Amino acid sequence: MGAQQGHEGWISAFLDAARAERGAAANTALAYGRDLLDFSAWAGRQGCHFSTASREDIHAYLLSCEAAGLGQSTRARRLSAIKQLFRFAFEEGWIGANPALRIKGPGARQALPKTLSEADVNAILRASAAYGRDAASRVRNLCLVELLYATGMRVSELVSLPAHALRGDPAMIMVRGKGDKERLVPLSPPARAAGQAWLAQWDKDAEAARGKSGALGAKASPKFLFPSPAAGGHITRQYFYTLIKAIAAHGGVDPARVTPHTLRHAFATHLLSHGADLRVIQTLLGHAGLATTEIYTHVLDQTLKDLVLNHHPLADPKPK
Repeated sequence: MGAQQGHEGWISAFLDAARAERGAAANTALAYGRDLLDFSAWAGRQGCHFSTASREDIHAYLLSCEAAGLGQSTRARRLSAIKQLFRFAFEEGWIGANPALRIKGPGARQALPKTLSEADVNAILRASAAYGRDAASRVRNLCLVELLYATGMRVSELVSLPAHALRGDPAMIMVRGKGDKERLVPLSPPARAAGQAWLAQWDKDAEAARGKSGALGAKASPKFLFPSPAAGGHITRQYFYTLIKAIAAHGGVDPARVTPHTLRHAFATHLLSHGADLRVIQTLLGHAGLATTEIYTHVLDQTLKDLVLNHHPLADPKPK
């Protein structure tokens, strides 16, 4: 069966299985698909079908990626997608042997996550309350940033929060993360206050929208906490990415240093620096394993190192 299928059939079946059996998030599946389509295009130019690909073919593809100037982490990610595809094909019986079984990639360089100081975050929070085309936008923007920093949510988790998430002024909210796994995260008092202010505005906007429907009948309330006319029904990750940079610039923080993910990193780093347990941070971030969370200890180590080098009296090489 596998030999008769085109590359697109292999990739489509693999992605369907990844979503259904392993709960791969939509963004993860899209990344797999892009990497495998690139490998498919290369194999097609070589006259090679996935069903007959050899270990040498995969090595040759990785060398072509390196020659094209692709970074170490990109090459490692592409090999990971290829390995998973061929493991799936072997398990399905499409191939008799897995050509990618023992291939070692370049390894992804573990870069320290970029983060923000507490002063930076405070400036961004102040700016979010003052940035927006109208009062409703400013209330929403403050709620978005307060929730992100208070919980360390991924941006996809934040923008897709359901409308009922903040009903009843909860001390904790349920977040649906990668692999459709749910976790409870606590809200800080400022985040709760910002959330309730936005919820009041949300209710006001929903009521106004229902009133405008008139003879067309009652219009259903939005499904999401941060609704949008976008296809998904809520503001998009891309929109919030642009928004947080604009808010940062408004607050005097270099927007090149600010993304939704740097605020997630700031949440974890600031918790750790104030004595939080690493396993608690792992749970709050929704990391599957502790190893992913441990990188924040390196960020803190670097901060302490910089502190000593910049402020210790013996760190100054100039003679006194």
